Formats: sequence, C-alpha cells, structure tokens
Amino acid sequence: MTHRATLTVSGCPASEGRFPGFTTAAGALLATALIVAGCGSPAATHGLGAAPVPVTAGTVVRRTMPLDFRAIGHVEAIETVAVKARIGGALQQILFSEGDTVKAGTTLFVIDPRPTQAVLRRAEAQLARDQAMLDKAESDVKRYADLVTQDYVTKEQYDQINADAAALRAAVEADRAAIDSARLDLEYCTITAPVTGRTGVLSVKVGDLVKANADAGMVTINRIRPIYVTFSAPAHRLAEVLAHRETRIVVAVTLPGDDTPAATGELSFIDNAVDAATGTIRLKGTFANPDERLWPGQFVDVIVTLGDQPDRVVCPAPAVQTGQQGQYVFVVKDDQTVEQRAIRVDRMDESDAVVADGLSGGETVVTDGQLRLVPGAAVEILTGSAGGSDAS
Repeated sequence: MTHRATLTVSGCPASEGRFPGFTTAAGALLATALIVAGCGSPAATHGLGAAPVPVTAGTVVRRTMPLDFRAIGHVEAIETVAVKARIGGALQQILFSEGDTVKAGTTLFVIDPRPTQAVLRRAEAQLARDQAMLDKAESDVKRYADLVTQDYVTKEQYDQINADAAALRAAVEADRAAIDSARLDLEYCTITAPVTGRTGVLSVKVGDLVKANADAGMVTINRIRPIYVTFSAPAHRLAEVLAHRETRIVVAVTLPGDDTPAATGELSFIDNAVDAATGTIRLKGTFANPDERLWPGQFVDVIVTLGDQPDRVVCPAPAVQTGQQGQYVFVVKDDQTVEQRAIRVDRMDESDAVVADGLSGGETVVTDGQLRLVPGAAVEILTGSAGGSDAS
C-alpha cells in the first residue's frame, strides 16, 4: 500500500501541498528539512516582496588626498639644563621663582662670596711679596753679571743668583694663576641661566650649604620655544620620508581630547638607523610653540604629511568591510538593491579610505547596517546618512 504525506510548514505557505512518492516517515522528514532550510535562507528572507533593510550610506568621491601617516609622539624640550654650583658655599640669594621664564645670562643664585674674596686677597698679597723678591733678584743678576766678568765673584755664585731669580719668576707666575683661579671662583659665586627657558622645581633653599658639581642640580631649565616632538614610524615609511626630505614635510600634532586646532611644525630630524628590535625609525618635528601649548613629557597624536595625491577615489571608511576573501563594500544600485563588491584599499584612517581598485567616483556605498545585507537585498537609505566622504 502506498502512503502519501501531506506537509505543512508554519510561516511558509509555499510549502503546503502533497508530496507523492514518499512512502516512509523518513522521506517525509527529509522533505520537511528541505523546505525549512529553503524558508530560512538569506535569499528567501530578502527575496521578492521582503521589506527593505534600513541603512546609512555615503558617496564615493574623487579628490586630492594628502599623503600622510599617523603616529604617537612625545614632547621634548629642545634644550634641558640642570643648573649646578661650580663652587661650594652657603646659598645667599635665590633671584627667581619656580616656573619663571628666564633669559640666558639672568642671575639665578648667589653663593656667599666672602670666603672666595679672602682667598683672592691672599693670592694678591702673595703675588706682591714674590714680585718684590723677584725685583731684588733681577737687580742682583745684573750686578753680579758685571762682578763675574771682573772676577769679584765666582761663576758658581753668579749661577746661584740666576737660579734664585728664575725660581722667583716661576713663583710670580704661580701667584698670578692663583689670582685668576680665585677671581674665577668669585664669578662662580653668581650663578646665571645658561639658556633661555622655563625653570622647574627648586631643590635648594636660601641658607643651604651647596656642593660644587653635586649630582642633583639646583634647578632644571627647559627651553620650550621652539620645542621637539619625537615619534617613531614603521621602517617601510622611510623610503617615502627620504623621497620628500628635500621639501618641507609638515608635522601636525594634537593633544588627546583637545578640540583646538593642531599645532604645525616641520620634520627636522631622521635617525641614522632603523631600530632592529622594533622595526621603526625615530623622527623629530620642530615646533615654534609660541603659546607654549606643547609641554615636555606630553604624549600627542602626530600626523606627518609628505605631500598631496590628486584625483584619488575616496569612500567613507565605515563602508569598508573585511571578509575571508579580503575587503569589500556594499554598493547601492539604481534600483535600491545592493551589490557586494571586492575592493583594494591603498590606505585608510578613521574617516576616509583611499581605494586603489574596485570603486569609481559618484557611487553610493553602505556605511552602516551591513550585517543585515546579502547581495541583491533591497535597502532603504535613512535620511541624513551622508558618509565621511560626502562632507569633504
């Protein structure tokens, strides 16, 4: 006896009907599985008569794009000097406040000069004594020179007088050197700023006994106008940087979370070797920093612009998706259905993707809602959904 199975799948009216030829329960179950699988496929879900999927979209444009790359950098003072005492003594005066901007040559500290003044006076007195003795010895040399020719004194006596005079001449030179040293030490009692910059935290107070050339400086001065920003770039960027080094390479930096316009400077240093451990090259940008917005130790976002590339195809970065076969976008066609299209991206940032192949200017691409799409699905573009490239 032949049994006919009648199968009805809920929610799929097209599945209702009779299936002759299924003579067992196993055959009926197989038919049911096939129908359910067909009803649950993306093609069935987005097929003819399915509601359009709401998406946001942007327009692909052709425009001149800057050839640039991004990095994380940190700010460095162009000069940093730890001010130290070159002579020991009691600190008598501090003539600035912490955080002041000082000019080169400005007096910062005064060490008690009285001990050094006493040393200078003693050296001057010693010079006067030895100079008087030298004058007497030189007179003796002249007198003995006549006497030795007349045999009134021996040659040995004459040689001794010459030796005494030479020794006194050497003593006088030593006294003069001692005076110069004492005068230099007296100058060292007044400590001036070696560079123009902003002072940091004081490590001494009036009355402290400071030591000459102590490890810890009395204060540190940072020159921050102009100022450096140091950053590293991948080694594969080196060829591009070197190719543009004869022109002015613009470096722009922004502080994280700061909405003010970027500070701009120019690339001023390329390290002479790639770091083998990290595969990066160290670079520096110099910034005028007139408003002292950049401060030593800050971390900043860096954009290095090497030049401009005209007539490039640009699409909104959120439109670019990545699958097993590579990168792709959903292109909205004239009939408001989508086409999945493979593309090749040259470079991309947070807002724009420069497309080397796969798109042309004027096309519309989906920027949000891709997870609900399959090729051929109908879409409804939400009002006001222009992508990043539209606004450019």
